[in-house]
Amino acid sequence: MDTIKVDFSGDRFGKDNNKGKGVVIPPEKKWLKIILNIIFTAIFGAVLYYFMLPVFNFKSMSMYVFLLLLLVFYCVMNYITSGALRSPDFIPYSRKSSLAPKIIAGVLVVVILIGLVCSSVVFRAKKYSQIIDVKTADFSTDVEVADFSTVPTIDNATSAVMADRALSDLSKLGLVSQFTIQPNYYQINYKDTPVRVASLQYSNIIKWITNCKNGLPAYVLIDTITQKATLVEVEGGIKYSTADHFSRYVKRHVRFQHPTYLLAEPTFEIDEEGNPYWIFARLDKTIGLFGGTDVIGAIIVNGVTGESNEYSIEDIRTKPELSWIDRVYPADLLVEQYNYFGKYQGGFWNSILGQKNTYCTTEDYSYLAMNDDIYMYTGVTSLTNDESLTGFVLINQRTKDAKYYVVSGAKEASAQASAEGLVQQYEYKASFPLLLNIDGVPTYFMSLKDANDLVKGYALINVGQYSIGTTGSTLTECIDNYVKELAKNSIKVNVDTEDIPDAENNANSGEPTETDKTVTGTITDIRTAVISGESWYYIKLDSSDKYYSVKAADAEKIILVNKGDKITFTINTALEDEVTPVKSVG
Repeated sequence: MDTIKVDFSGDRFGKDNNKGKGVVIPPEKKWLKIILNIIFTAIFGAVLYYFMLPVFNFKSMSMYVFLLLLLVFYCVMNYITSGALRSPDFIPYSRKSSLAPKIIAGVLVVVILIGLVCSSVVFRAKKYSQIIDVKTADFSTDVEVADFSTVPTIDNATSAVMADRALSDLSKLGLVSQFTIQPNYYQINYKDTPVRVASLQYSNIIKWITNCKNGLPAYVLIDTITQKATLVEVEGGIKYSTADHFSRYVKRHVRFQHPTYLLAEPTFEIDEEGNPYWIFARLDKTIGLFGGTDVIGAIIVNGVTGESNEYSIEDIRTKPELSWIDRVYPADLLVEQYNYFGKYQGGFWNSILGQKNTYCTTEDYSYLAMNDDIYMYTGVTSLTNDESLTGFVLINQRTKDAKYYVVSGAKEASAQASAEGLVQQYEYKASFPLLLNIDGVPTYFMSLKDANDLVKGYALINVGQYSIGTTGSTLTECIDNYVKELAKNSIKVNVDTEDIPDAENNANSGEPTETDKTVTGTITDIRTAVISGESWYYIKLDSSDKYYSVKAADAEKIILVNKGDKITFTINTALEDEVTPVKSVG
């Protein structure tokens, strides 16, 4: 019979009513099981780290969560291998041998609690209010008069519609239905033009398996002025992205290189030569252990090669060769920092009780392109009055230069409602307003969109008096109407509309324009594809070497045509290419 080793230093079932110590019965091969617990925990930790990607930094909550999960897993394994789940005789041993990880877990929880208290805005309100330096400036003189030849006319939702059309060009690469577009359309300045860019993503895991060797073949570039979307082919393919997996998943790629860095979510940008990059803002906690998030630098990753370079925030602000980078400070972080500034100038309790000289941002924000940089823009309102504005704030997303402009008037939501009321018969929806300086007059500019997020017109609403507003099917018409409306209210402005590019507005809406022409011929080839859930037909005629793309939802009779049929298309010559979109089918 095997000898049973009994440890009388423990308590078998607890305190046992003060009748003395109980017994602790260790399992056979105790040390082997401890080693196995450690090995299994290490394996679990490696897998967890690979997918969770925690930051090994005392200022990161993810590190504490990661360590606590490891400790919990070790304790669970200890209960399993000791036999405590099969026999209650081993429960005292399991409790005793799990004491060390439980103590460590308790220490971690205490550190978290102390860190949260030390970082609390209740005790550090003044510090929070100083995270961002905001200067007050005069709107009419500091903000440049709006140049409508560079004003973005589409938002994120409309960009998605435009991008889906450009995706049809994948047929030229023989890659139809292999890719979709990631939902983030980042606004940047590209060659002094405000554009939105978006990376592709694999349609599903099977498409990733069959295409990952060559990477993502292109990205989408949307001109926010002309509303033209272009599929830009990338030589070598984008092999590092947020759509990839394993070592080419760009977040994992950077985390393995910098395991201790606090990083923001990556943004997709292109340089002046059109090369794709991922921008990771490097963060730091500047107040206590977990508070006062700020940007201290950036890591720039080449999407094709995976090569990464780290720069300080001062480098990004001052080095000319890095001036193409537009988005380093995340917009949500800038809004958070301004709200700290607006709320806590007089301390925490003043923001709750007296609320003297306290401000906060309105519900949403947008972007303005100025001086070859992107500015986050949002309205500012009093904490005690959420119906009107006290001013606006513009914050540079590359340098964090922040300026506040004292301009009283209507909130953005009121301006949107006013614009929609002017075209209520069409049930158009107004985009989030852009703040423009029209010859010294603060004015909201909005695009008016139909149910499909296509731009059908524009609206201008006076900030100070939102009852003053006009619409127009083109920018020129809208501006002319606004100037006349201001004149009726004794406000004289001078706006030059000569260079406004009203080119591609409603280019595919079916409405005739000066650049329209008809193409007639006999069908020689028909190809089909499903893109973003929509059926598309690509038709070649004997009268041209181009393919003409038609969405079935826009022309249902296209599904009835066959090779040899004669057909007439109306196209916009400004959009002619190897694959040309069709406005209407004759």
